[in-house]
Amino acid sequence: MTERFAILCPGQGGQHAAMFDLLRNDAHGAEILQSYGLEQQLGHPLDVLLQDDRLLFANRHAQPLVVAAGLAAWQALTLDSEIPAPHLVAGYSIGELTAYGVAGSMPATTVIDLAIARAGYMDACLRDEPQQGLMSVGGLPVEEAAAVLRQHNAYVAIQTGFDTLISGGRNADLLAAGHQCETLGARIGMLPVGIASHTPLMASASMPFSGALNAIAFGSPAISVLAGISAQEVHDPDTARHSLVQQLTTTIQWSACMDACAERGITVALELGPGSALSRMLRDQHPGIECRSLSDFRSLAGASKWLQSRLG
Repeated sequence: MTERFAILCPGQGGQHAAMFDLLRNDAHGAEILQSYGLEQQLGHPLDVLLQDDRLLFANRHAQPLVVAAGLAAWQALTLDSEIPAPHLVAGYSIGELTAYGVAGSMPATTVIDLAIARAGYMDACLRDEPQQGLMSVGGLPVEEAAAVLRQHNAYVAIQTGFDTLISGGRNADLLAAGHQCETLGARIGMLPVGIASHTPLMASASMPFSGALNAIAFGSPAISVLAGISAQEVHDPDTARHSLVQQLTTTIQWSACMDACAERGITVALELGPGSALSRMLRDQHPGIECRSLSDFRSLAGASKWLQSRLG
């Protein structure tokens, strides 16, 4: 059987102090990371950002750092290896922007610039609604949890399974909805993200981000990218731009994206990191797909060898 493989690009929330270690310990990875000029872009030495959780999880830093980690890893993995092009790329939240970099729609530095702009436009939404965020809800059917969220003017931000989701909204509304979900047997937890991504609270970010996307040369992806809002394949720039703008205020259908990977015959998947949440979710939902995260390996070379061995 010919193996078909996918690349998974994570969203923010999995950052940690060692998130660039694999890159820094690899000659090509370190050079690629240095070429991005993150310290100049973000206004802090990289080690300062990594060692201070207040900076590391601040939206304005988190989004470009996560994008840079994924793109640098993919560039380093493919620089001197015989890894073939993936059949599919799927990105979770800000990871969808990373996905278009992996798919060759624009250079990595342009993707990072867009991530910085996106974070800034989303942070500007906090001026009107300063106390907002994201909360996980698990152990309750999605329809039931969504009904509770609606009662408290909160939203389903990301659907991750039949009984798991990420909710978004004003913090007071989330906590009220969370308490009610707990009485129904759910597990809840506030996430280290200070904005209500993928909800109507991000509406004022849509127009400026659309302008930023229209201002750059956005090529057709050379690899199929899954749109987070629909789990449909994207092959042209106009659809890509539309999806990236819409996902600011619209529920991400990540569970459907995982199903789409299985439906398209994906047998092997690699999550670029940081973290391993996407690979864990995909294994749980589709155990037949062999899925690993870069964080599982001690070196980029080890990840490359694993992937090449699985792809023959």
